[in-house]
Amino acid sequence: MSDIAPRVWTHTSPHLRKVPAVDVIMRNVVYALIPICAFSVYQFGISVLALLVVCVISCLATEHAICKFSGKATTVNDWSVTITGILLALTLPPGFPLWMAAVASVAGVGIGKMFFGGLGYNVMNPALIGRAFAQAAFTAPMTTWVPIMAENRFAEFIPSTLTPPFLRPVPIQDWLSNVAADGFTGATPLALMKFEQVPTDSIQLLLGSTAGSAGETSALLILLCGLYLVFRKMMDGRIAFSVLFIASLTSVLFYMIDSDRYPGPIFMLCSGGLMLGAVFMATDMVASPVTPLGIWIYGGLIGFITIIIRLFGGLNEGVMYAILLGNACSPLINSITQPRIYGATTKKGAT
Repeated sequence: MSDIAPRVWTHTSPHLRKVPAVDVIMRNVVYALIPICAFSVYQFGISVLALLVVCVISCLATEHAICKFSGKATTVNDWSVTITGILLALTLPPGFPLWMAAVASVAGVGIGKMFFGGLGYNVMNPALIGRAFAQAAFTAPMTTWVPIMAENRFAEFIPSTLTPPFLRPVPIQDWLSNVAADGFTGATPLALMKFEQVPTDSIQLLLGSTAGSAGETSALLILLCGLYLVFRKMMDGRIAFSVLFIASLTSVLFYMIDSDRYPGPIFMLCSGGLMLGAVFMATDMVASPVTPLGIWIYGGLIGFITIIIRLFGGLNEGVMYAILLGNACSPLINSITQPRIYGATTKKGAT
């Protein structure tokens, strides 16, 4: 009989017995995004389909090329870069020129992810880095909107989609006059409300019958797709809930102050990219906090800043900047909200 005592390993919580592999989680996120992509293509036609394909291929090619150049094994098989391409495409206008989308994809993956070392090291959401680059470099195309359900959307591209590289997008005014429904102003619900004080019906916002970025129109569909991941335990629903809760609470306070000037919480939650950002971008596992308290602070910060930018900023939308700021604050939030280990003391040197 051996006299060696068995080894006993002690660890602090949480005690995880089985964790899904990264590629499994990422693949399920892609599954959750497929209905949103399909609905976007149904609304805007082949231009959005081409936008999705170009963004995904450009993101995959960029990550693969950087891995090969740096002498590392390619990491495109973990599906994370596929999510980046899909999310980037869904945040762009439906008629966004394809060559610009490719450039934004390269910037998002190259600068926002691979520059920091790849998956697990990026400090900000790569898709939003790509969109921020596009917002700064291609301002006019990023604010050009088209109506939904154009008659020939499956037979012809939106004219600006096929703009040659380094040339200005083809004007779409003549095309709009032929396909747009009566009363289409070329503005999103947020822009109409902020600059013209024109509200949009809540049912339209929920179901997605409004102009906007390719994948942000239907708040209800986005929420349902996010719930799929929450029920599969592949998304931290607390982050999305805290973003939406604080955003609604902040908008309620301003609505109570002046209901004629400030829109109500339903409009704020269902318009623009708040729902898509809260569900699929703020929940980025790498760029969000991991401490229990930090999760709520992080989500609340994003929700609050989003509403403040919408109401008082020069832009009518603030989700992208709010999430990027939240990503930047995530390490600090983690640091100041670390829970005390059971049995430990707060006094240095005490036993």
